[in-house]
Amino acid sequence: MATNEGAAEPATDAKDLFASFASSTIESYQRMEMEVSKYLGLVVVPSVLFFVLTVVVFLVTDFPLLIALPIPLLGLLALVVAIIYPKILQDQKRKEIEDRLHLFITHMTILSTANIDRVEVFRTLGEEEEYGALAEEMRRIVQLVDTWNQSLDDALRIRADKSPSKPFADFLDRLAYTINAGQEIQDFLLSEQDVVIQNYVTIYEGSLENLEVMKDLYLSMVLSVTFALVFATVLPILTGSNPTMTVSAVVVMFAFVQTGFLVMIRSSAPYDPVWYHPDGFTTDSEWRIRIAVAVGMVLTVLAMAGCLLVLLGETGIDPDSIPLPFYAAIPTTPLLIPGLAARKEEEQIKDRDEEFTSFIRALGATESAKQSTTTKVLESLRGKDFGALTENVDDLYKRLNMRIEPTLAWRHFTADSRSYLIQKFSEMFLVGRQMGGDPKKLGELISGNMNEVLQLRERRAQSTVTLIGVLYGITASSTFAFFIGLEIVEVLASMSVGLNTAQFDFGQIIHTDVYDIQTIEYLLLIIILLNAVLSSLMIRIADGGHKVNAYMHFVLLTWSSSVIAVFTRVVVGSFLNV
Repeated sequence: MATNEGAAEPATDAKDLFASFASSTIESYQRMEMEVSKYLGLVVVPSVLFFVLTVVVFLVTDFPLLIALPIPLLGLLALVVAIIYPKILQDQKRKEIEDRLHLFITHMTILSTANIDRVEVFRTLGEEEEYGALAEEMRRIVQLVDTWNQSLDDALRIRADKSPSKPFADFLDRLAYTINAGQEIQDFLLSEQDVVIQNYVTIYEGSLENLEVMKDLYLSMVLSVTFALVFATVLPILTGSNPTMTVSAVVVMFAFVQTGFLVMIRSSAPYDPVWYHPDGFTTDSEWRIRIAVAVGMVLTVLAMAGCLLVLLGETGIDPDSIPLPFYAAIPTTPLLIPGLAARKEEEQIKDRDEEFTSFIRALGATESAKQSTTTKVLESLRGKDFGALTENVDDLYKRLNMRIEPTLAWRHFTADSRSYLIQKFSEMFLVGRQMGGDPKKLGELISGNMNEVLQLRERRAQSTVTLIGVLYGITASSTFAFFIGLEIVEVLASMSVGLNTAQFDFGQIIHTDVYDIQTIEYLLLIIILLNAVLSSLMIRIADGGHKVNAYMHFVLLTWSSSVIAVFTRVVVGSFLNV
């Protein structure tokens, strides 16, 4: 009886999961900006007709099954995508809202402390394109107030009903109630800070937990594909099938599996960029990275040309004296130059982020205490040690002291820092001061929220280190398994030649003649390079750093795989040939 109950639990869970998915899909149709009937007529009905057409083609044609079967599957895929597309769109919008909600509400709080009309707060936020879906929501609220003569609290409730994000919808509902009750927005938003930060922490940690799940799934899938590749390499020696075709099929499957996990990690990772890329500014750090990339690319091309000349026998060096995997690794080595340059710059950005909280808190408190201008306060603060941020603070003071327009001076400050967080919070502080906000309150608010984000980044860094360890470990073990299979086949091929006699042809049992060892080794090198590229991109997405950071991991993964491949062939070959 207990067994039956245990067996029923997975079925119940699956049923609940399907019911939840169906319910959320129906809800996404209700939240669409387009009318449901219009979407059904323009998208869903044509996809149904296309699916029916593909089924008819499958039934009336006499194509081989391997060619005919994908036709109705393509129609089914189009139909499923058409049905769930509103949910996909709503999920993307929800993630975009929740990723930026903490910055958005902090920005709103700072604007609310200024002496401006409350509708102007929403209008100003609607002009911040970087907030994406949140800025769009602000513009819709302003449009409801200005064009349709709705009260602000009614406009907030209308948009709350349309929001795909529950935390944002709850926030709009609470704000609407506060406005309707006559409470000041400033008081409400200041009291909301803890709630908003806790919601953000929950969402951020949930994203990190999703990355942990993805890591475990990735480990299982890659191990499965590794076994498949080893079987695809070894089994043809018994079956006589074409090993080049089977290995090529597994290579394609391996690429699809890793690409799929790359997309899933991209959608699961929290949105928290480290770098700020200003429009119209090219700073010294950006020039250093660009020069490093150019040098790395030129040296890579030269290394590729040198390896090609050695392979063609144009240099006088015996091509066989260099193991084949090293021909794949050597040309990638110069890419370490831009990778290390970007990593160095990124470490400085993180150091500036750590110091900025102390700087902005000191700036706000001193301005309030002395009732002085930012320039006068910076004159005293520039003598203090703010670590990696000290030079930037000194440059900010010099620009303000030279009577450069404050907005432009702060833009140069944020551009030189290259930090996304410093840019966002500096802009908030500047706008709040220009609109008459209390500098001490602004500094404490910004410092507290930024500290929370930095703590979350520490957890993200720990999660990324774990992911890096998994990727390097699975790369090493997979490469070892790949080349063990290749070496076993090569040893068996050499053994079968000596075992053939006039009375018995050993090739009737072991089919070594179907193997082209060099071609299979080239295919395995393709897998090494694909794994290095996709794994390095996964690491870059997980840590939220600069794209050029991926170059360093690409080189290290390629070299580690190549060294393990050569080691495996040499050591395993020596054991098997004893």
